[in-house]
Amino acid sequence: MNEESNEESNSTSSTLAAWYAIQTRYRFERKVTKQLHGRGWQTFLPQLNTVHRWSDRQKRVESPLFPGYTFVRLDPSSLAKKQFLKNEGVIGLISFGGTPFPVPDRQIDDLQRLLSQDMPCSLHPFLQVGKRVRIRGGCLDGLEGILEETGHKNLVISIDSIHRAVAIRIEGYELQLI
Repeated sequence: MNEESNEESNSTSSTLAAWYAIQTRYRFERKVTKQLHGRGWQTFLPQLNTVHRWSDRQKRVESPLFPGYTFVRLDPSSLAKKQFLKNEGVIGLISFGGTPFPVPDRQIDDLQRLLSQDMPCSLHPFLQVGKRVRIRGGCLDGLEGILEETGHKNLVISIDSIHRAVAIRIEGYELQLI
């Protein structure tokens, strides 16, 4: 599990900058992320390592966790100029009612932290209802999400703006209701 690029740049060091989800053309997630990063924006492309098997071989492949989406940290001046839309493969910024919808920093931080721990996770149907919990202790201390109990305890981290979610099994972790 890997993040394409996640470095602070001068153009996004403003405290007003926020994360936004950008919809990309099919299989353009890496290219868009690389272009935006090359132009000085902080980017994040959540990826999963998967093993693809063919009849004669198998290979580890990194694939986007949320196909068709990447994340970029933008300040208000960048939003107004819409420079990020001039990159090849960009369909648009996720907006509601014509207003760009920021992704809460906490959701991006939790996702980055989860992927950096190399914990097995999988895509999950988007959830909005359920008990919000925080993990206490262990390598995932402080991670927040929605508790789902369907035979196994899963923590579902939802990215509201793109209606996507990822789930991890949390058997044995101490949980705290939020």
